[in-house]
Amino acid sequence: MKNAIIIHGAGGTPQDHWYPWLKTELERKGYIVQIPQLPKSEDPRISEWLPVLRKDTKFTKETIVVGHSAGAAILLPLLETLTVKIKQAILVSGYSYATGENGGDGILKLNYDWAKIRGNVNEIIFVNSDNDPWGCTDLQGRRMLDLLGGVQIVMKGQGHMGSNFNKQEYETFPFLSRLVL
Repeated sequence: MKNAIIIHGAGGTPQDHWYPWLKTELERKGYIVQIPQLPKSEDPRISEWLPVLRKDTKFTKETIVVGHSAGAAILLPLLETLTVKIKQAILVSGYSYATGENGGDGILKLNYDWAKIRGNVNEIIFVNSDNDPWGCTDLQGRRMLDLLGGVQIVMKGQGHMGSNFNKQEYETFPFLSRLVL
């Protein structure tokens, strides 16, 4: 089954930013697409988000996951728990360690099984900006790239690539659509 899961960030909904647009684009490519509404999005917690993603989603060798911000951060523990190797993971404005801007949010683990994450996805892509206001910058992406391999794309001057707080709508994301296999 050729399916895709788009995971919103903290304080977000499936209707925010580029998520509905990407859903439509992927459906045109023949994907069955889900954008789950995660609980208490203003206070993301692994203990609350991961069970929803595991329960409501089917993962196959054809699955593609796209996460934004905290939605990208939850992909790391999600990939650790999979029992099937998925096709692709794209982490947009992702992060794996706390900084002053994104610290203590409950969506990060102290330690990850990087080898298990790497073993559960065929291709991983990190898309970060060089000026993310929450510290989800190219440095965060580079750290994950160094630990997991894959590809990193640094978007110059693109902020968080979607933010309700900073009124950065980012309603479409054509470049992202081209990255999906």
